[in-house]
Amino acid sequence: MVASLPARSGPDACPGAVQVHPALDGGLARVRVPGGALTADQWRAVAEASAALGAGELELTSRGNLQVRGLAAGAEASLAERLSVAGLLPSVTHDRVRNIVASPLSGRDGRGVLDVRPLVAALDAALRADPVLAGLPGRFLFALDDGRGDVAGLGADVGLRGRTLLLAGRDSGLRVAPDEAVPALLAAAHAFLAERDGHWRLSELDDGVNRVAARLGATPPGLPAARPVSWGPIGAVSQVDGRIAVAAAVPLGRLSPAQVEVLCGAPAVVVTPWRGVVVPDLPDGSFLARLAEAGLATDPDSPWVGVTACVGSPGCARAYADVRADALDHHSGHPSHGLPVHWVGCERACGSPAGEHLRMVATVDGYVTA
Repeated sequence: MVASLPARSGPDACPGAVQVHPALDGGLARVRVPGGALTADQWRAVAEASAALGAGELELTSRGNLQVRGLAAGAEASLAERLSVAGLLPSVTHDRVRNIVASPLSGRDGRGVLDVRPLVAALDAALRADPVLAGLPGRFLFALDDGRGDVAGLGADVGLRGRTLLLAGRDSGLRVAPDEAVPALLAAAHAFLAERDGHWRLSELDDGVNRVAARLGATPPGLPAARPVSWGPIGAVSQVDGRIAVAAAVPLGRLSPAQVEVLCGAPAVVVTPWRGVVVPDLPDGSFLARLAEAGLATDPDSPWVGVTACVGSPGCARAYADVRADALDHHSGHPSHGLPVHWVGCERACGSPAGEHLRMVATVDGYVTA
């Protein structure tokens, strides 16, 4: 089971690439990566920015984004310039609202009913072109699921599964063709803004699904919300074009500088919402061994699959424990494959995964489970 989080209202303080969070270990910047997809040049740009301006590590988020930690005061200006040159900060006004998750292997492994990669690019461009949608909360999330059901259950506010428009993970009653998908998603986002009453998420709005659906002229059929999958792809995957994709989980969602550098040798990187990476379009599967040698989890039976953590102390002033060290000590000898496990330093439970999971919560008196 997992403890529920309280409804929230008022302005949110989600960090971005420009609006940096002042953490105890320095500035924290979040780099939005729509669909999790980065070219080789973009990955190298983030890696070099983190090494030059921050701690050199990269954190992966539950939305397929990247975080740079340890920024010195004022370094956000240099970071923004580097990201802008790399095409990773195409809009300052819409920086924090470009939250788009997508099926990581869409269009490559032959599964799903449509390739959502063009929709990711189209949605991002249309979102940035709409000045009103700059007012979305930084927690608002879009999901583009190609029909396989991998990201439909991640709790996105507005999403697509195949041709079904989803609201807070639930069937809205609307079916859209691929060329209608982006306008429908944006219309739903506008409807949320009209109804939000200060709330950050559609799921936190009282009767929010029905209220937003009514504005779209739809009647939800009352089906249960899509169920989240526990973890993403692991291992080698054959692509329909004859090439290979390799996938790995990142232990506790943090890449060391050495691991970041290994991925600089990839032709492209897709960051998954399960704090993993996919390296697509390879001639063979040999790159998987390089990921394993770097300490990434390339075996589905690895004890690190499904284990995540917030930063804990000493990076966060609110944390009661060094949760990463404690998680490393615990899971090194205890494979976790029932529920996903998320370790957190306080009751705020930052970075919690979608769906059912075991939460290890640090308190002044030790850990409690939730």
